[in-house]
Amino acid sequence: MKESILKKQEAVTAVTERIKNSAAVVAFKYQGLTVAKFQELRKELRAQGVLVSVYKNNISTRAAKEAGFEEFTDALKGPVALAFAESDVVAPAKILFSKLGEENNKIEVLKGIVDGDVYGFDQLKALSVLPSYETLLTQLAFGLLGSVNQLAIGLNLLAEKKENE
Repeated sequence: MKESILKKQEAVTAVTERIKNSAAVVAFKYQGLTVAKFQELRKELRAQGVLVSVYKNNISTRAAKEAGFEEFTDALKGPVALAFAESDVVAPAKILFSKLGEENNKIEVLKGIVDGDVYGFDQLKALSVLPSYETLLTQLAFGLLGSVNQLAIGLNLLAEKKENE
């Protein structure tokens, strides 16, 4: 086989593994962004554990099919970047949608894969307004701590009442 074909097959395999191992993948158009703005976006995403890569559409389309996400392939037309989140499923959508509102921004969020399901634009937008995983855990812990605290106060009052009787 030709060396170029082998390199393409290796690239497809690598992208397939990255798709399978990511908590979330978001496809977005970046055409019209300056190099400096795109690098700034990459840096912001990388700080949140999100890797941004640009592949040839043929490679990313084949990788999405091999990973079992056929319905994701229609987003892979034209200049498209893929944002791969390692753990936080909310981070790529949150950052990309926050950039949509900025003046003169050329980002267009297309589709995503979140925990094995293909999400459209509206689902990703709804995901972007959720708090991060760490924030949700903190809120849960605070809610549980409040309940335990109220239980302790109630039990203490009950014990004091029994002592006074």
